[in-house]
Amino acid sequence: MTFPPPARRRRATHPGPGGLVRSLRLAIPIAFCITELDPGGAERAFVRLVKGIDRQEWAPHVITLRDGGSLADELRAAGLPVHSVALNRSTQAWAGLRRLTQALRDIRPQILQTWLYHANLLGRVAAWRAGVPHVVAGIRVAEQRSRWRLRFDRWTSSLVERHVCVSEGVAEFMHRSAGIPRDRVIVVPNGVDFERYAQASPADLTLLGIPPLFPTITFAGRLDPQKDPFLFLEAAGLAAQVETGLHFLLVGEGPLRGAIEDWIRDHRLEQRVHLAGWSDTLEGILKRSAAFVLSSRWEGMANVLLEAMAAGTPVIATDVEGVREVLSDGLSGQVVPSRDPKALCAAILDVFRDPAGAADRAQSAQRLVRERHTWSEFVRSHEHLYKKLLRPT
Repeated sequence: MTFPPPARRRRATHPGPGGLVRSLRLAIPIAFCITELDPGGAERAFVRLVKGIDRQEWAPHVITLRDGGSLADELRAAGLPVHSVALNRSTQAWAGLRRLTQALRDIRPQILQTWLYHANLLGRVAAWRAGVPHVVAGIRVAEQRSRWRLRFDRWTSSLVERHVCVSEGVAEFMHRSAGIPRDRVIVVPNGVDFERYAQASPADLTLLGIPPLFPTITFAGRLDPQKDPFLFLEAAGLAAQVETGLHFLLVGEGPLRGAIEDWIRDHRLEQRVHLAGWSDTLEGILKRSAAFVLSSRWEGMANVLLEAMAAGTPVIATDVEGVREVLSDGLSGQVVPSRDPKALCAAILDVFRDPAGAADRAQSAQRLVRERHTWSEFVRSHEHLYKKLLRPT
């Protein structure tokens, strides 16, 4: 595998002191490694960072562990080199590690920024083998699927100079559960494309079988145990027994799709609960929705929650990592216990029965996210960290 040389940039094009022209210098090579580039909240945040970084200052290279992903095309269209080490099966881990190590030796970055668990783990080992001076790990979620993941993080954390967590909740989780020292953790919250969601036109949900003007409660996310779509379904089933005018919509795909279809059929809710699959126009769906529900069992800082807030949609979220930081004023949305369908049902019914109160909370949430969650600040915070790491002590 070969990589193009670092880009050059002109420091100055006019004579300096004494009439001497300042010399050209190399932009600082920096590598970004991510597990994959399929569309998802963490992956889109990664793309925002890489595309937003100042290319007069930095020469970025992107490495993916797995092939493909539509977001790779977006990066290439922006003129960014994207390379894969073709680690598409767990049995290829050692070969992938060798290829990743060689890629880093070819690029010779001053900094490696990794993103998502598998890239975090392999990236730090490959960087150690390749002699990369500085390693930054991006931790996007308080991962609770496997204790082994936390143990690997603990055992290899000394190879990482800084851990960038997406929320204080994730930072505390990693300190408590993986033993990451707090003085090596910083928090950089997610951003949101505010205007895209705030100015969206409401979608036509009749195409999904939802009658015009009927209030719709929306779930959006991967159909996966972490996002707990069954909590949403159980609350929907309870609410549907009380209010016949409510409809419920799930936007997303994932391994639980078949089980969800069975649940809807078994509870005879085919006319009230609708599956949209993935959507490229989520902003319109959120704009049309009476409320958005985040039903997760654990999180980092859910991009879709910020997007719903930007759209001006009332939000209901389980009390997981990042939620209370986003809804910090206590007036911008409803927070309910995780895995409690009755509490979630009560919050949904409150939105339906008190639309004026829900609208007030939504306006507060929209102002809050516009002020605090910008992608420019997200990129600036990362660049500040990178420069701090390179600054001589």
